[in-house]
Formats: sequence, structure tokens, C-alpha cells
Amino acid sequence: MNENHSRSEWKYKKRWLGGPIRDAVAAFPVVVLTGARQVGKSTLLRHEFGEFAYRSLDDPAIRAQAREDPASIWKGLDRVVIDEAQLEPAVFSAVKLAVDTSERARRFILSGSSNILLMEKVSESLAGRAAYFELGPMTWSEEAEAGPPERWEGLWDPDLELREQDAGALDPTPFLLRGLMPPVTAFERTDHAVRWWDGYVRTYLERDLRALSQIESLVDFRRMMEALALRSANVLNQTELARACGMSQPTVHRYVKLLEVTHIVTRVRPFLSSRLMRVTKSPKVFFLDPALSAFLAGYHDASSILAARERGAFLEGLVYLHLKAAACLSVPPARVMFWRTSTGTEVDFVVERGRRALAVEVKATTNPTLRDAKGLLRLQEAEPSVFRGVLLHGGSQVRWLHSKVVAVPWWWPWVGSSWQPRGTSSLPVGASSSSRSGPTIGPVPTPPSWDGPGRGERSRGRPAPGAGPTAGLPPTAPPTPVG
Repeated sequence: MNENHSRSEWKYKKRWLGGPIRDAVAAFPVVVLTGARQVGKSTLLRHEFGEFAYRSLDDPAIRAQAREDPASIWKGLDRVVIDEAQLEPAVFSAVKLAVDTSERARRFILSGSSNILLMEKVSESLAGRAAYFELGPMTWSEEAEAGPPERWEGLWDPDLELREQDAGALDPTPFLLRGLMPPVTAFERTDHAVRWWDGYVRTYLERDLRALSQIESLVDFRRMMEALALRSANVLNQTELARACGMSQPTVHRYVKLLEVTHIVTRVRPFLSSRLMRVTKSPKVFFLDPALSAFLAGYHDASSILAARERGAFLEGLVYLHLKAAACLSVPPARVMFWRTSTGTEVDFVVERGRRALAVEVKATTNPTLRDAKGLLRLQEAEPSVFRGVLLHGGSQVRWLHSKVVAVPWWWPWVGSSWQPRGTSSLPVGASSSSRSGPTIGPVPTPPSWDGPGRGERSRGRPAPGAGPTAGLPPTAPPTPVG
């Protein structure tokens, strides 16, 4: 099922893109919405645009009708959603004719999960008539109904005044295991989420890829995906990846491209400073959902992911999911990049809006220091357009590390400005029963069915099983605001 709601409550949860899409529908005769399968495109369109007739070309009868007489599927209608529109090429020229003959009075929303097929057909037939959006998995804020990312907007204020505070901690581990695809947000057990991801990968391999391209060996393709998952959030070296997989470089290049055009992976380009500096020019690669990269990499329980060498990369992927969703709300969409010099100085993300940029660093530590901000300060020295550094961390404190760098919990930017976490009864991440230093996000989840870390991991400051929100899944019910 492809639903943006909790199965226990059967309540639709609004997506950040709903408002911008509605604004575009009022101005453009055609709106195009792309995204991977199961991110919630159909559910969003059905709930946010109930006044539109809905036609899915996944339905064999509708598809046969569209092939024979495409205009007939919207005959007598002025507002139509056509889902999986790329499946029938004749639809696009028919939509163009309908738009032009109605003097742009008709409104169409075209959605699809295959970016290259959909965008090529739209660009050929609907140039100058369409607005474009891409939907990803849910953000944690959308799942918790914590509002739009107004605090992220606030970070762009050059005169930002932010008081030091304990904002509460939210353990990212459950998100790294379960993910944020709408169908998995209701799962309360690890094995259910793992089983869902296994089915998702199998369906993707057997359905989408075979429809797009000839895959010589699904076994080889799966092996390449698993090797790529281990390199998530790292600079992509296709020659090294091909060598690790025992495949030719052209084959790996083609397979990575297929993952990209079906929205499974995204290449993040480097930020090139305006000054003469030697910087990395190869892209980084991120998977659609950090849980997908963790699943493909073989991490299926909390104890293994807490001990994983790639844990920091998976956390970076979780932040990228939120940055990308927030970037799509800007007009035009903000550009999300990264910065790395030839000497190894790196900043995880640089988000650019016009001629201004924010630098974002991701650290798993619960107690960030100025030393963690060295890359952020170095970039600001090198590039005047980067006016502030933001360090996202795994702790609970909001505080300034430098006049140009503010540290906030990883979850903090993605909520409404007036939203507050619920209560102080739960233990903060990494705390013991004798150390209640601040509030956590939401109630203690029950049952605590996610596998916890072992004794040795607890001694390194990681949360014990059953200790507050770190033991279980994020609650399906939204946290209750205070005040």
C-alpha cells in the first residue's frame, strides 16, 4: 500500500510539497510529479487534489484505453491526474493538444516513477507548459506532524538570534533501520521492516529495471547495489566500484545510471569555490532512504548498525533526505552540494540559494565542540557566499560553537517554529537512569522490539536496550506540543 498515514489511525499525513504543488496547479496547465515507487505520490494526489479525476495507467483497462484513444480518458473533465503517465507515450501529445485547444483552461497532473522516461516525453511535448516536482520519502517531521521546516528557514536569516537551550534528543537509529517510506512508518518490529525492504528491492529489480533496460544478470546488478550501498555518502569512483564487483566499468556506469533515473540513488555534485582552490570534482552518491542503503549493506538490527563503520554515512544519508525535501520548497529549488579539498578538508553539505549558501556538517556525537566545526570555518574563509555553518549532531543542545557556526540536534531544523517536544519523562539519548538532563522527542515507544546494542557498546556511551526512545521505533502518533 502506498499511504502517508499510520495504519493504526488511518489518518493521512500532509506532505511538505502539497502546498507548492497546489500553487503550481493554479498557475500552470500541467504539473509533473516524479518520485520512486512507494514514496506516496498517489496518496498525496488523491488526498490533496480530490477535485481531480484520477486515472492510473497501471490499470490495464485504463492503459489500453489510453493507447487506443488517449483523449478519451479525460473526455468531459477539466481536472485530471494521470498516474504512471510515462507508460503510454501517446498521452503526452494528447495532453499538449488538450491544453492548447482549451486555452490552458484544463489542468493536468502527471505523475510517474521513472524520471528519464517521464521527463523526456514531457520535455518533447509540454515545454513551457509544465512545472516540475520530485517527491521523496517522508521526513520525520511529516511523520510526526510537526509542521513545515520553519526553523530551517530561520537559519537563513543573517541576523539570527538563537538562545542556548536543551531542545531534546531523538535517536536516529530507528530511522536508519526502518526508514521513512510511507508504508514502513507503521511497523513496530525490525523483521517486518526488513521483510518490506527485501520485497521492495525484489519488486524494483523485477519490474522497473526490466521495463527500462536489458539487465544481463539480476544477480550481478544486486551485487553492484550492495557494493554501492557500502559507499553511500562517499565520493563515487566507478572504476573502483567495478573492480570491487568484478564487472566492467561501462556496465557499472550503466547500472548506476539506471538507479539514478528510477530515483533509487542521487548524485550530489561538489560545490566549486569561486576562488582558485583544488577541490574534488567527482560526485557523492546517496540512496533514496538511509534504511535502503543499510539493508543492502547487510545491517538488519540495531546492534549491528550501531557498531557499523558506515553508521556515520547512514546518518548523513538521513540528513540528506531532509535537506533535499526542504530544498524543493524554495523557488527555484535550492541546490544541495558538498565541498572537499584535495587535502581532505570536507563539509558534508553546501546548500545554495541564489548567491547565498549554508554549510552543513553532520556528526553522530552528542557533544559537539569547536573542533568538529573546522571544515565549516575553513569553507567560510574560502567562500564569502557561505555566510553560516550549521552542525547537526546526535545530542540535544542548541548552542553556538563560533559566531559563524551554530550546533543543533539533527531533527531540530525540520519542524515548525512554535513546535515543542513533549514532556520530560523520557531519558535523553545516551543517558543513564540517574541522569535526566533534558526532554526527548515523543513518548517512550512500546513495545521496545528493536534489537539493542550489546554490553560493550553501552560502555562506550551508546543507549542501553529499553532506555527511552532509543530502544524502539519512532511513535506513530505525533508528539504532543507543549504550550
